[in-house]
Amino acid sequence: MKSDNAFVLAGHRVKPGERTDIFLQVSETYTGDAVRMPIHIIRGREKGPTVFVTAAIHGDEINGTGIIHDFLFSDNLILRAGTLILIPVVNVFGFESNVRYLPDRRDLNRSFPGSRTGSLASRLAYVMMHQIVSVSNLGIDLHSAASQRTNYPNVRGDMSNPGVKELAKAFGCALMVNGKGPIGSFRKEATRRGCPTIILEAGEPFKIEPSVLEIGVQGIRNCLVHYGMLEGSVQPPPFQAIIRETGWLRAKVAGILKFHVAPGAFVEKGQSIATNYSILGKEQNTLKARSNGIILGMTTMPAVKPGEPICHIARLTAAQLTEFQSKLKLARKDPHNLATRHLATNMDVVKP
Repeated sequence: MKSDNAFVLAGHRVKPGERTDIFLQVSETYTGDAVRMPIHIIRGREKGPTVFVTAAIHGDEINGTGIIHDFLFSDNLILRAGTLILIPVVNVFGFESNVRYLPDRRDLNRSFPGSRTGSLASRLAYVMMHQIVSVSNLGIDLHSAASQRTNYPNVRGDMSNPGVKELAKAFGCALMVNGKGPIGSFRKEATRRGCPTIILEAGEPFKIEPSVLEIGVQGIRNCLVHYGMLEGSVQPPPFQAIIRETGWLRAKVAGILKFHVAPGAFVEKGQSIATNYSILGKEQNTLKARSNGIILGMTTMPAVKPGEPICHIARLTAAQLTEFQSKLKLARKDPHNLATRHLATNMDVVKP
């Protein structure tokens, strides 16, 4: 564990028991004004791990920004031990412009570990690695789905790494998707540098969604309680499963979709997922599940071309399907249950 006796970030010293705002310069505007990343730091009085929580690495994915914002308003947010680094907006450029990428058209989450003398994206990635990851023991990175998609809340990380697996389980999402992450992703490089990091994938871009907020805030709190940084008790999910295999269903022909399932729905092999109609209303085909599973993600755009992704299914065994479906049904007020309804409010979901 890194020493936190003299915690210093960007030249700012934060003493045990203190909390403060820091604005870390990451670049400049065309006129030479500083572009700064807002950071809130909370320190406990006792020794403990340093945990970062980041959001909006993609500038249009603001569910994570809302999660951190709500977390700051949490009751009894008095850190007992360790240090918490909260960064509600990493990609300040994209956030200001309501776009996913940086002005140099690069994806920040494919640019790590970065370079001090490289592109704009590379330089910002370098700052994150050397200013944030280098002083942290654990990391939580908050994401939403890409444009015109939604994700049922799930955490992702390299479950072969004991530190990542412990952090993922502590967060308390029902679904934990195993994977090291894409080349150049923040979580992959942070973990490789000795800072086990997970991501939360939840909801749509350009939105702050209530059930996603609840799961995110609860997850951060669960982690802090688990690692002895915050008083309280861990709130477990209705069920918890490591997902080792997922698959996308893709459109076979162009058309307009009628969905038969919502994000978070349990499906059986052969079950109807979506029916494709021509622009003049003629039924063309119905896509069916190729395995038992749960709907991990979906397109929110019903107009499709051949090959476009429609539905992302996390595969489950028949026994898991029965067990998890029963447990989720009993947990009516759990945010995982609410998310299934909330995330489908703007989708045309009908019986097949």
